[in-house]
Amino acid sequence: MDVFTYYPWLYSVFAAIVGLIVGSFLNVVIHRLPIMMERGWRQECAEAFPEYHIEPPQGDYNLSIPRSTCPNCQTAIRIVDNIPVLSWVLLQGKCRQCGNKISARYPIIELLSAVLATVVAFELGYSLYSVALIAFTFTLIAATFIDLDTMLLPDQLTLPLMWAGISLALFGISPISLMDSVIGTMLGYLCLWSVYWAFKLLTGKEGMGYGDFKLLAALGAWLGWAHLPIIVLLSSVVGVIFGLIQLRLQKKGIDMAFPFGPYLAIAGWVCALWGDAIINYYLTAFVGASL
Repeated sequence: MDVFTYYPWLYSVFAAIVGLIVGSFLNVVIHRLPIMMERGWRQECAEAFPEYHIEPPQGDYNLSIPRSTCPNCQTAIRIVDNIPVLSWVLLQGKCRQCGNKISARYPIIELLSAVLATVVAFELGYSLYSVALIAFTFTLIAATFIDLDTMLLPDQLTLPLMWAGISLALFGISPISLMDSVIGTMLGYLCLWSVYWAFKLLTGKEGMGYGDFKLLAALGAWLGWAHLPIIVLLSSVVGVIFGLIQLRLQKKGIDMAFPFGPYLAIAGWVCALWGDAIINYYLTAFVGASL
């Protein structure tokens, strides 16, 4: 849009507003998508194995039906009480009807979406790729919190994200070539797939889920194969640090599973904005110094 060309700051403001609104929707996605997946599995099992008399899910349940309600009193949330961040602050984090506490995570996700969208807009300026990268950011936020809650990375998020990255390269919107995108997709999947099977053959245990393979494949589709080593390295370092902290706080043993998807998402988002700078710094500081 020409207005964003003449007033670059307006694009960042617009991104922040959109981030707040979409962040409110992401709260719905994070809560409902795993339930929708579980209902779908139950429906499939009920149809495939009638001899087990599995009760199929009743009624409609999707991202828009039924209306959002207070989990305590089941009162439908009014539009005026659903304004991102502001409503939570005005209601002091409580339901208007029954006074039950509303988790602070809702406004945190809304603010996170706004802040990250603003960072993308500020760093890249207005372009079709920048707009796409904001959508990429929203998808990673949803995937991160779903994985933290359920240790699931839904195909409904990872696969469209992967195809979107390839499509952007196909139509020349992405800064990487179609070949780099396709190779990044293939290597992203095979990288963690190989680690998974090597770990399973050595220990007899599953080290990660297939959702992690698909998420890294999606990141490879967006960023190309050259960024995969940085993504894997960064996500591993962050994952080990925060994973140990999480297990320590929860007083669990080192052999307990923890989600890896959030750390892939963090590393992928960082590389989407500053990956080239990180690679150039590494080549200059370490490779150049050794020559």
